[in-house]
Amino acid sequence: MNVVVFDKTGTLTVGKFGVSDVISFIPEKDLLRLTASVEVNSEHVIAKAIVEYAKNRGVKFSRAKEFKALPGKGAYGKVGKRDVYVGSINFLEDLGIKVDDPRIIELQGQGKTIIFTIVDGVLAGAFALADSIRAKSYEAVKLLRERGIKVYILTGDSEEVARWVVEEIGADDYFARVLPDQKAEKIRLLREGGNRVAMVGDGVNDAPALVAADVGIAIGAGTDVAIESADIILVKSNPRDVVKVIDISRKVYSKMMQNLWWAAGYNIVTIPLAAGLLSGLGLSLPPAVGAIIMSLSTIIVAFNSQTLRKYEPEVPRMSIKKSLVIDPVCKMRIDPDTAYSKIEYKGKTIYFCSKVCEEEFKKNPMKYTK
Repeated sequence: MNVVVFDKTGTLTVGKFGVSDVISFIPEKDLLRLTASVEVNSEHVIAKAIVEYAKNRGVKFSRAKEFKALPGKGAYGKVGKRDVYVGSINFLEDLGIKVDDPRIIELQGQGKTIIFTIVDGVLAGAFALADSIRAKSYEAVKLLRERGIKVYILTGDSEEVARWVVEEIGADDYFARVLPDQKAEKIRLLREGGNRVAMVGDGVNDAPALVAADVGIAIGAGTDVAIESADIILVKSNPRDVVKVIDISRKVYSKMMQNLWWAAGYNIVTIPLAAGLLSGLGLSLPPAVGAIIMSLSTIIVAFNSQTLRKYEPEVPRMSIKKSLVIDPVCKMRIDPDTAYSKIEYKGKTIYFCSKVCEEEFKKNPMKYTK
């Protein structure tokens, strides 16, 4: 195995989103009402985060009519007489809408997922959502690269977000803006390049890619479809276990080769002696002794294989390259040096990723410091 491909959301990241910023080109309450009316019909984690944000802001909304989920792109619904689309950057391109607002571009550069709302064909606003990278993802990527394995990230997010994640965790490369039905194609592309590929994922959308890979690895907390499609299931949602799987497989292969050469060595030496082929040189072996030695070789091979039972892969704990802190509002992991702001509260320094999170914290500090 020389390439491991990780799905980003829910595998390398926690998969729990929170709205950190809202950019509105119409009154913000209208934006929240229209967006939540569509998203309340969806089960996606991002949709739930936006609906929860709207509720916390005291916005009242009803379910949109004629709701349609557009896989890998977003959703559509009719709110009153207005056509409302909520989706990703891919969706905007399909509608022929360009994004050049510097605020949105800046948020994309921070690694945040951006969701856009289009009302009657016009961009009405955007939501920036933060999803924190698992602390163990940093270790997993570093350990894989130390073993000579290339690490790729697979995501439906924009190029800016994918690039940020790759730079943050130290991966080799990425595939960005990948639709669900394109994931398996990316895996096949890597395999056609002569690579032996392992795919790690957790969602329904990852199932075809798990099947297309040489080895499919599903996160135990993932969907049933992903688990059924995988060759290996990780009981814990820990990316470091991918390293353990590879170490165990290499150890098993090493034992197989040891046993093969051990058994072959006995046969190469004892069979000619027992057959008398070297009797002219004064070298011979009674057949009964040869049979005993053959039995001993079987026992030795069996005992050598049993040593695997005591094998426990050593995956050293490593410090993360950056000392990150958590925004108490959106739960995003941020670098203190590049945080939007910080305040002192009860003797502690609290860092925030955006103005929205800072203002939300100030409204009810006790809620976020329990």
